[in-house]
Amino acid sequence: MSDYADLYQAILEGNAKKAKEVTERALAEGADPLELLDRYMIPAMDEVGRRFDCQEYFVPELLIAGRAMETALQLISPLLAEGGGARAGKVIIGTVKGDIHDIGKNLVISMLKGGGFEVIDLGVDVPAERFVEAVGNQENIIVAMSALLTTTMGYMREVIKALREAGIRDRVKVMVGGAPITQRFADEIGADGYSENASGAVGLARRLLGLASSA
Repeated sequence: MSDYADLYQAILEGNAKKAKEVTERALAEGADPLELLDRYMIPAMDEVGRRFDCQEYFVPELLIAGRAMETALQLISPLLAEGGGARAGKVIIGTVKGDIHDIGKNLVISMLKGGGFEVIDLGVDVPAERFVEAVGNQENIIVAMSALLTTTMGYMREVIKALREAGIRDRVKVMVGGAPITQRFADEIGADGYSENASGAVGLARRLLGLASSA
């Protein structure tokens, strides 16, 4: 495979136009879309996450890198589906009922997609039954919940209760996050994991699904 390191750099720098151009060129030259994902795109977002953790990058850089990643991902996702290309796993995510904040959730989505996950975004103000419905008969997936308000964070407990009552709690992993959420709260409501920021959510999701800690 040719060297498409400029795709890595474009995502790292948040250059969506360049990321699109390089991806289009790579595909035109017969590059394997799964290899583009594994060799350049995921490592680029992993580096973005590392820089965010080290306070070298901040929310704006995280957002534009995620946008560049999404631009490239839109081009290769259909090809991955056609070829049966493996993804890291599936995450169903939403901001819980009563809460309409989505900036944090959207950051997590960008990082998860950058980490190779398929993400189903349920949006905001999501009731427990919607999470249950989204899971359906699927197994070995993650249900991720976000809340920004102390008045809505308790609803996460209701979602977990609904998953249990529907008989599907043991088929999913539950991860939670948001400004008022703590590890202690996550433990109290019976969640499987908690992350305090978007970049940490990727490593957590990989661990919950028994995947390697890095791509």
